[in-house]
Amino acid sequence: MANKDKPLLIKRYASRRLYNTETSDYVTLDDISQFIRDGRDVQIIDLKSGDDLTRQYLLQIIADHESRGENVLPINVLNDLVRSYTTQAGSIVPEFLAASFEMLRDGQSKLLENMTKANPLAQMPGMDAMRIQQEAFMKAMTGGLGGIGATPAKDKREANEGRDLDEIKAQLAALQQQLARMGK
Repeated sequence: MANKDKPLLIKRYASRRLYNTETSDYVTLDDISQFIRDGRDVQIIDLKSGDDLTRQYLLQIIADHESRGENVLPINVLNDLVRSYTTQAGSIVPEFLAASFEMLRDGQSKLLENMTKANPLAQMPGMDAMRIQQEAFMKAMTGGLGGIGATPAKDKREANEGRDLDEIKAQLAALQQQLARMGK
């Protein structure tokens, strides 16, 4: 059984093949990318030297995605990252990036919750598809981190919002009837 609290250990052999120690099979960079999107941290170790190669492989995964046209990092951000390696700003960049992504993960559930709150716009054609696209976008942006999922409190809140939605629908119908009578 996989322990999702600790990183998935991947060993790199001298042949440069990557070995998943939990499933006892070889994996590719795409497999490692999928583990991360599924919310799993990984640690990649060189079997012979014991060196931690995780950073090198994660950067390779990002470069592969960017080269396939899956651009997430704008050119100006890439330029600024390169500059940060040659300036004194390099010392604050890692903390800034970590804090920025932490805020993105924290805001992810709030954004999705606001998109699904009971309101008349939620009933417009296409809103459900837009919400699904937004969820996919946020998952892609954060690699599935942030744990969007149902909780008992969320289920209860959604039930209350459903009742609120019914009330709003009734009020809207009453307003529409009033407007129809005024137009006659």
